[in-house]
Amino acid sequence: MKRSLIACWLAVLVLLTYRISYMKLDSKEPFVVTTWDALGYYFYLPSAFIYHDASELKWFSKIDSAYSVSGGQLYQAGKSKNGNYVFNYLSGVAILQAPFFLTAHAVAGIAGYARDGFSPPYQYAIAFSAIIYCVLGIFLLRKILLNYFDDATTAVTLLLLLLASNFVQYVSIDGAMSHSYIFSMYVLVLYAAMKWHEKPAVRWACITGFIIGLATISRPTELIILFIPLLWGLQTKESSKQKWDSVKANKSHIVYAALCGFIGVLPQMIYWKITSGSFIYDVGSKWDFLSPHFRVLFGWEKGWFIYTPVTVLFVAGLFFMKKFPFRKSVITFCLLNIWVITAWHDWRYGASYSCRALVESYPVFALALGTFIQKINFSRWKYAFYAVGCYLIFVNLFQIVQYNSTLLHYNDMNRKYYSGIYLNMHPSPFDMSLLDTDEMLTDESNYQKIILANADSISNIALEPYASSSLFETKISTAETKNNNHEDWIKIEATITIRKGTWGCFINSELQTGDSIKHDKVRLQNAISSPGKDNEYGFYVKVPEYFRQSIFRLSIYSPCELEGEIKKMKVTRLTSR
Repeated sequence: MKRSLIACWLAVLVLLTYRISYMKLDSKEPFVVTTWDALGYYFYLPSAFIYHDASELKWFSKIDSAYSVSGGQLYQAGKSKNGNYVFNYLSGVAILQAPFFLTAHAVAGIAGYARDGFSPPYQYAIAFSAIIYCVLGIFLLRKILLNYFDDATTAVTLLLLLLASNFVQYVSIDGAMSHSYIFSMYVLVLYAAMKWHEKPAVRWACITGFIIGLATISRPTELIILFIPLLWGLQTKESSKQKWDSVKANKSHIVYAALCGFIGVLPQMIYWKITSGSFIYDVGSKWDFLSPHFRVLFGWEKGWFIYTPVTVLFVAGLFFMKKFPFRKSVITFCLLNIWVITAWHDWRYGASYSCRALVESYPVFALALGTFIQKINFSRWKYAFYAVGCYLIFVNLFQIVQYNSTLLHYNDMNRKYYSGIYLNMHPSPFDMSLLDTDEMLTDESNYQKIILANADSISNIALEPYASSSLFETKISTAETKNNNHEDWIKIEATITIRKGTWGCFINSELQTGDSIKHDKVRLQNAISSPGKDNEYGFYVKVPEYFRQSIFRLSIYSPCELEGEIKKMKVTRLTSR
């Protein structure tokens, strides 16, 4: 068996393993994938085929009560001027999900499940539909790559593209969102463009147009995929002349492609006309095209290059495509796509591992990555590169486990916290504190330790809901010193049992001198805390020079129905010797 084929099957095995692992079959909670943004794409199917109500949504409150799919508020749909609900997410993904939905609807009736669009048969159907589309896309992508690269290069390209990136997360675990479905559409457009340029045919023009239209009503920004067929084959003057001569000789193909593109977007236009009264409806998006947010790529919050560093090679490959027919199309598309993604006003893209908005375009980046790997394969760095590639795959698959346990946080990552949890599934309470504070004393050996007065009395204190519970207050007084290396710290350690409610709750500390206050806090809800257990917390507070004559306070802030008690709390002052 060829190595590239083995790579494909290995990727499929990993996808299935992660999907099955995160079904939580032993959990009492129902398996639901059509939640949050995924619900926005899925809404069309139960609305059209079961409830026949896409404008008033009278049926939805009962469903949300039973399955908790909206995320707490119905942001997936908004009211139009005529008073009807209009879905804020487009219908392209639902069209691809439809065959699986209808199959699940039939199975639900036979197996005795509720035919409500959200019971287990529907959830399993949607979860595996994403994998099935992507598996088909992976094998077709292999054929595309083999057209330009040898088998070894293709194998390595596929392994790094699929297993060293966030692709696994957005196919196997969060696959009900749009990324997995659009990924397969990109593969098909690449394949159709390649085949048309090899031998122009109406069927390839029609497929190209229709898929571009369908991708556009999945996510409107995918319209830029148009640059793939438009700029394909323009790598030299001779090839450019040959391409445009071919276009002139097959002008009717442009008409067919445009017509099929219109057919692709027509379902969305019909839906908008029915619900809003207009064929075009603004679902609302805000862009900062003149000031893109490069933190999407480099930021410690969710940076594409930070958490999935293999993507640096995706971009590096753009410099090695001189002789390939896809050179101009891939370079133009990739740079324009990155610009569009970084320009969206909500640059965090909600909860995400790395930058999820770029996942669907990975088939295009695969061509760039392939050129880079082909270059490496003919260099003396080949085996060192393979070792680094294996490490990147391991780190990525490890981090996906961390992400789904919220160790790698979906929104609040920073450099120090990432350093504390890197390849670490068992971080300490002090590591966890770095989500909220950047102060950490890593070596206490050269510090004198003093247990602050009254610290022992902070125990067995009941936590009050909707209140700020004062725990401890003392004066801090430090003699001035000429030693520039002198430091003062306060170390807080706590054991807290929480039975209910932690969201938005913090252990707060304050240092106050006059009107100046230094405020530090750590959240009660984190990846190593659990309801009903004794949870450990810890953090450090550095005492600045100005605050050496001050008052130190501790409290618990609980803007929710917090129930529990502080079992014990220890406050230690550390002064450098």
